[in-house]
Parts: sequence; structure tokens; C-alpha cells
Amino acid sequence: MGKIPRPKPARLPEKLLQIRASLGLSQNEMIRRLGLSEELYQGSISGYELGTREPPLPILLKYAQVTGVCVDVLINDDWNLPEKLPSVAVHEMAERASTSRRERKR
Repeated sequence: MGKIPRPKPARLPEKLLQIRASLGLSQNEMIRRLGLSEELYQGSISGYELGTREPPLPILLKYAQVTGVCVDVLINDDWNLPEKLPSVAVHEMAERASTSRRERKR
């Protein structure tokens, strides 16, 4: 392992806070919405939103699923969250289109 820390998304804390605020949830309610009552504490969410802790990938995936955005949107500092949350994720739209095409071929 190298000694140089890996780059971290600078806007991730801001986006996680924006997600919770958009959904109108407290930090404890966010934990429940993520389905992580056994794994997370209020201090974890606080740390993620303040940028003092970085959420593990499975937790970022949960945020993405709850909000309907792709994980790319969460971690790419150049991309903004959709104005309306929850949203329909691009991969869900692609999946639906693929399913529709398969059904039409039958």
C-alpha cells in the first residue's frame, strides 16, 4: 500500500446532507430509510455529512437506491443531484427500456 491517500469526492458530504434534507429526514430517520438501523449510528451520518468520515461503498449504494440516483452522481464532483428526490435513476430507465424491448419481441 502506498503512502499517498486516495482522492476523495469533495462534494460528497454536501450531497449526502442535501439528500437527507430533500427527503425531510432526521439523521436517525435517514438510517432507518437506508435500512441500516443495525449497522449505523447517528454519529456515522453526521460524520458523512461533515466530511470527517467517508461512507463505505455499500452505504453509498444504499443512498443511491433510496434516492433513485446512480452512485456516479454521488461521487462525481462535477455532477449535481437532481432537483427532485427521490428520482428515477438512469440505470432503472435503461433497465425498463430493455425489459420493454424484450417484451415486444415475444
